[in-house]
Amino acid sequence: MRPLPGFRDFYPEDCARRGYLLDGWRRVARRYGFVEMDGPVLESMELYAKKNESGAEILGQLYQFTDRGERDVAMRPEMTPTLARMVIAKERAYRKPLKWFSTANFFRYERQQKGRLREFIQFNADLIGDGSTAADAEAICLVIDLLREFGFTKDDFVIRLSDRKAWLDFLGARAVADTKTVLAIIDKIEREPEESLNAKLSPHGLTVAELREFIAAGSPEYFAPLLEQFEARGLRDFVEIDLSIVRGLAYYTGLVFEAFDRGKSMRALAGGGRYDDLLADLSDGTVNLPAIGFGVGDVVLGNLIEETPHAFAKMAAALAASPSAEIYVVIADDSRRREALSLVQALRDAGWRTDFPLDSVKVGKQFQTAEQLGARFAIVVGNEWPIVKAKTLATRAEATLAQDALAGWLAKNKDCQQTDSSS
Repeated sequence: MRPLPGFRDFYPEDCARRGYLLDGWRRVARRYGFVEMDGPVLESMELYAKKNESGAEILGQLYQFTDRGERDVAMRPEMTPTLARMVIAKERAYRKPLKWFSTANFFRYERQQKGRLREFIQFNADLIGDGSTAADAEAICLVIDLLREFGFTKDDFVIRLSDRKAWLDFLGARAVADTKTVLAIIDKIEREPEESLNAKLSPHGLTVAELREFIAAGSPEYFAPLLEQFEARGLRDFVEIDLSIVRGLAYYTGLVFEAFDRGKSMRALAGGGRYDDLLADLSDGTVNLPAIGFGVGDVVLGNLIEETPHAFAKMAAALAASPSAEIYVVIADDSRRREALSLVQALRDAGWRTDFPLDSVKVGKQFQTAEQLGARFAIVVGNEWPIVKAKTLATRAEATLAQDALAGWLAKNKDCQQTDSSS
């Protein structure tokens, strides 16, 4: 039997790659002063149905059902509504601005394609309680450094910046009343035929040509202060203005952005924006805090790592440097198994990832297993106990020493190996 369409099995090698992404995300977020949060996988449908929330597209993709308590519930399709609910409940308990991140599973019943599955893992970061340009820059720079962490450079990806306020001013000057519908049409300007888009725009007195002219102009006055922030950090080459970015979710109120690979072979690597009204809408006006946030999905990012040689090489090196066992205890004389088990436990207590044969196995087979596991050292326990042999598998160098001197030998050789690898 196979998993349901759009869902994945994670074998050990898949979990290792997933762990590589999660570890990288967490490292960078913490460097930026963000702290981790999480919420439930199952939420009330009421949360997603609130006015000005996710929008019709998300509502149509929910895994929705009635539970045994006759409650209308859904599996979370995104983190922002949950985050907003949690902030509303306890916002007085936290100093502002809040800098929160999460790494969580999400579920959307949508058509599968490259970079999109029905279950996915997403890194989310939100900065709440600060409406400044500096907060906008902090969020976008976090996206840049999240991608740089995996070996990508300015030649590999770009952050495309847009602003809904620029579009609202443009539409207001043309007396367009139904801005929500038109923004949804603009969001598909790169994905739908021009003839189809013109048919949808016609009732609003607009054409694709007019929209493209506005996009080409770029409205730089909306972005000048933000671009100065990137200049100061030396990250200007990672961003460009592109007003074709609108974002499909209805709650965005101003700056929006998406990250794309330079080769344009993938869906967006990341996306987000400012949602200054969402907390007030969900709390019926009791909590009103500006906010900006974004998400980075594991599927598209994993695909890009696989298809970018230098990023893939960095991941492969990181995984090779973290084998399932650092030390393999070879039991050369099974009558000494009791002593070997004592040594295994002592090594594990000291923090070493340690493995050993669960049954009597030929010594040569044990060494093969040690190498297959990627172990750095083999410790041979035989009839000479408490004398053991310690071997460095990569160099075949070995030492004969007393069992109580083993900890010092391991520490010395670990330091030497680290020095050699960095020189």
